[in-house]
Amino acid sequence: MKDPKKTFHYISYLQYPLMLLGLFYCYKPLFGNLDMIWTDLNKGLIFFGLGISFSTLQDTAKTQNKISKKVFENPTYAKAFLILIFVQVLFFILLGMFGLFLSEKTPINELSFGIISIGIGFIGILKSAVEMAQHHKKTATDFVTTTPRASTE
Repeated sequence: MKDPKKTFHYISYLQYPLMLLGLFYCYKPLFGNLDMIWTDLNKGLIFFGLGISFSTLQDTAKTQNKISKKVFENPTYAKAFLILIFVQVLFFILLGMFGLFLSEKTPINELSFGIISIGIGFIGILKSAVEMAQHHKKTATDFVTTTPRASTE
């Protein structure tokens, strides 16, 4: 393994088949048996969570598009974005835990493992976003232009 970063980048491409599998399970009840809708949706959420987790293996030193570059170069936007992701992590984890432990045979109970899986995937997204914010932030010295000093000779 010459370059582990490159290897992980290639492994991150597994996110696409996992997301497609998640879509398959989310649409499966529409074309067949509606009795298994909650089980199929739970499987779909689990595969989406796995796909999100694999997407965090990409290289965080590179921005994916112009919008993310704009967000991560501005500390105010980056902080707001990180707080938003953190709130989503809390929401999914707490909702999944509520469904797992407190609700009795309701749809939320049947979807709880999938919701927790999405929350775990978002933890990876949060870690990657923190790394991207640290790597791409512009400091005050990035905006100052240096002028050559006049020679006093």
